[in-house]
Amino acid sequence: MAGNVCRTCGKSLPVSGGKPGRASVYCSAACRQKAYRTRQATGGGGVQELISEIEHQVKGLVPEKPEPFYSGVESLSSSVRRLRSIARVARDASRTRTVTPEPVTNPAIAEPAIAEPAVTETAVTETAVTESGVTESGVTESDEAAAVRSGDEWSFADLVEPYRRELQVHCYRMVGSYDDSEDLVQETLLKAWRNRDGFEGRASLRAWLYKIATNATLDFLRKNERRPQRYGPSPVPPSDGVEASSFLPWLQPFPDGDPAAAAESAETLELVFLAAIQHLPPRQRAVLIMRDVLGWPAADTAAALDLTVASVNSALQRARPALRGRLPERRHEWARGADPSEAERALLDRYMRAAADGDVGAMAGMLRADARITMPPNPLWFGGRDAIVTMLGPTFDPASPTYFGRWRHLPTRANGQPAVGGYVQRPGTRVYRAQVLDVLRVEDGLIAEITSFEPHLFPAFGLPLTLTD
Repeated sequence: MAGNVCRTCGKSLPVSGGKPGRASVYCSAACRQKAYRTRQATGGGGVQELISEIEHQVKGLVPEKPEPFYSGVESLSSSVRRLRSIARVARDASRTRTVTPEPVTNPAIAEPAIAEPAVTETAVTETAVTESGVTESGVTESDEAAAVRSGDEWSFADLVEPYRRELQVHCYRMVGSYDDSEDLVQETLLKAWRNRDGFEGRASLRAWLYKIATNATLDFLRKNERRPQRYGPSPVPPSDGVEASSFLPWLQPFPDGDPAAAAESAETLELVFLAAIQHLPPRQRAVLIMRDVLGWPAADTAAALDLTVASVNSALQRARPALRGRLPERRHEWARGADPSEAERALLDRYMRAAADGDVGAMAGMLRADARITMPPNPLWFGGRDAIVTMLGPTFDPASPTYFGRWRHLPTRANGQPAVGGYVQRPGTRVYRAQVLDVLRVEDGLIAEITSFEPHLFPAFGLPLTLTD
């Protein structure tokens, strides 16, 4: 049967041994690499193969066995999501809407940042070019450049789609907003498509896309000036000497993605890092991200930002101490990881149970004395465990005129941190509706900070907007 042979060489596939999960469609890593090269060089073939792979996965589903069936559905969902993303890029290639329709930068400076990728071939990227002219992913420079410049939307979409998420993360670090980062990554890919003739393969495709994305965010920040603000007085006087942090009404959470990538980027996606970096001037922010987060050499950063190396080094020297001054002193001691620890899962369970039970005492036992709650974009904040408990008590008490309703929560992760989606069943209703996304910062086994966001981003975290009993 066709499903039992390698899609590249036609040899029989090894027997899976009945293990659950996605079945292999190649007999070896060499055949998988050859198939990848063929897809990238020919353009469009990757889409056809992905469609064939989805068909193969559908036919392989066995509903009678729950565990293998679940693994198969998860794999199928991943493939469908990738196909949807490729289709979206191809569709958007024909659209003209942009976040910054008119360039804010000097055209003599801005346009080369798009059409003439001056980033050197020694840039620290995942697709660095080897001496043979073949990228580490197995695609030759000429093949990659030819596919980008071919004018075929599917070929272009298949090449750039794998970079969409990391480009969105880059835009998110620059602007601090998930909604804006979605618009900016779309604008980046649109600009890349319109200026595809300028890509000659002298630098990697990834470096070229990052350059476009960085300049798009700088234009956006020039047209949408954002300055950190001060919170007003809290409705409940703060306790334990807690002071308000800076008010960033545009700040939004970002859903965790691939576990391995999340572990590597957790420190530079934490909300405290995002909040601190928003205080830097946009170009300093770009320099620090490209040098210290992405690991680009100074020369490549200078080329991407149309600066001199001396200017890049000077900006970095100013940005580093300014950033350190706004980060918590013990931040390096925080435990991080893509997956929650047992203690963290237990804390989340207690948090959700306390909210469901309306148990203010249990909630208080999970908070540090100097805990703080903020609610961007709302200018509300509460500081100190005693003040937070004072605020929560009436909202959890059915006898109180300010009783809010019954709560249920679903666990998730945001910015490399534990988070929960909160749903409330208002008095007299039967449906639990999305109400708030709480991102928790945990120190020494206790909640040190809760940042509460509005619920419109629930779908981005894979959370439904309503729950029923």
